[in-house]
Amino acid sequence: MTTFESKKVINASPEAVYGFLSDFNNHGQLMPDSVQNWSASYNEAGFTVQNTIKLSLRITERVENKAVNITAVDNPPFPVQLNWVLEADSDKTNVTFSITAELNMMMKLVASGPLQKLADHETESLESLMRIS
Repeated sequence: MTTFESKKVINASPEAVYGFLSDFNNHGQLMPDSVQNWSASYNEAGFTVQNTIKLSLRITERVENKAVNITAVDNPPFPVQLNWVLEADSDKTNVTFSITAELNMMMKLVASGPLQKLADHETESLESLMRIS
């Protein structure tokens, strides 16, 4: 398994950050432009990455104000898990977003850069959105 991780300090309470992340309807706002055809419900989301890979995701666990765990479902190109971990720090929240993927050597060469960029983009977008709210 290969893990890609991004950390940010968000200027919002864990309750506010968790409230946003626990609903997949909000995650479309975190996605880069390469993600197209985003559709979501409270527990599930689907999208296409630049007309190449179609992914379906499901929130598999919510730990109130602490974590949101997501798994790729419906035959993803490789097994992947996305995890948001929240830690209170006064009136702020330390956020860690990780993408854990089972990649063979060829996929690791191709996908490592884009997956790290995705992790970084999502935490940066979350930081920006929480600043506005």
